[in-house]
Amino acid sequence: MRATKIAIFTTLLIVLSSIPGCIFDPVEFDKCEDENNCLTIAFETKEEYKNADENPQKLADRLEELMGIEVEIYTVSGPAATIAALEYGNADIGFLDGGAAWLSIETRGFEVAAAEQKGDGRPYYNAVAWVHTDSDMAIADRAGEDPYALMAGKISCHTSPLGSSGMLLPMGWMISEGYMEVVGDVNNMDSLYQTVRAHFSEDSSIPDSGTLYRGYGGSLRCLAEHTLGDATDYISFAKDPTVPDYCGDDPRSWCFEGDFDSTDDFYPLGGYNETTGEINSFGKAPSHPIMYNPTYFSQSDVDLLRSAFETMNGNEDDLAILDDVLGTPGITITNTSAHIGDYGNAIEDVPGIAAYLNDKVNKTTAEDSDSNTILYVGGAVAALALVTGAIFIRNSNNNKNIESEGTDESDLS
Repeated sequence: MRATKIAIFTTLLIVLSSIPGCIFDPVEFDKCEDENNCLTIAFETKEEYKNADENPQKLADRLEELMGIEVEIYTVSGPAATIAALEYGNADIGFLDGGAAWLSIETRGFEVAAAEQKGDGRPYYNAVAWVHTDSDMAIADRAGEDPYALMAGKISCHTSPLGSSGMLLPMGWMISEGYMEVVGDVNNMDSLYQTVRAHFSEDSSIPDSGTLYRGYGGSLRCLAEHTLGDATDYISFAKDPTVPDYCGDDPRSWCFEGDFDSTDDFYPLGGYNETTGEINSFGKAPSHPIMYNPTYFSQSDVDLLRSAFETMNGNEDDLAILDDVLGTPGITITNTSAHIGDYGNAIEDVPGIAAYLNDKVNKTTAEDSDSNTILYVGGAVAALALVTGAIFIRNSNNNKNIESEGTDESDLS
């Protein structure tokens, strides 16, 4: 029995030692010594950085050099926590996606200081409907007729339930233009699913995380494979570079296995703008903006930050930092109206979207966004480990004393 207990205790120690390093040895970032001369960045971090170049401390160090002030990384768990951190003044700036940024502007009065660029250097994507070039929609579009009235009953392929290019912008546009009617409660996210499947097809793809047709490539693959019907009966809602990105110079295996023989078979409804060369679309999906709360971050602070990013845009070493840490080829200096534009107007008619995003943010309090949460949890787990170990050792010693007095082990059960 004694050997069994020793084995159990050994196992306990092994299990405790295998708890992720983010609890006992969390990623640590430099802290500002002077809070009045400090830029705090809300940043969604990883448990560990296998590549040191990805660590946001690298960005903080460079901004510190350029701005002449201390810079601190404030860890958050996601968009809702980022909004809470900015709202309560725990962070000066933070990175949000388009939907969360729009909500923070509408409900919290936040502003845009700058924005990440997409792979082609633009701070946005165009939301596009890709169809087969022989579909009645494409034929009508080339003839100058209305292709969107022909979408009813088709199998639609979306990037996700809340994707800007793959759901919110095109559905918002079609609802506002009168092509679709909202089914169900306008304040309930379930109505979005009902609305889509009532207008398009019961077989439409609205993929959850980790499923086959998730994301831009997944939406296009849904169209390319068209497993439930003819390719001409499918629509892929995605971004404008989706076809060249996935089926261009290095095409994915699924691109041309169905009724598609080349990229020319993928047709973007709306055609190409003769002036800009871009696809005429449902609207622009903004890249991740750098947000701030003007209550705590002044215009002079904004100007200093923008100047630092302008410097970083101008040399290869700094661009490498932006690519490593933020995954962007550069930062576009912009503002709220220029970057977000009509995005809010375009998506506000999508049933349940505003209520859904606002509910997620409201569930995150200032305390929830505290970057020391991991440390508190780690301390609690460590304390629990010590107490458990102490109790185990005490009981083992007591049991050892009992055994030395000749007590039958069966009495210890």
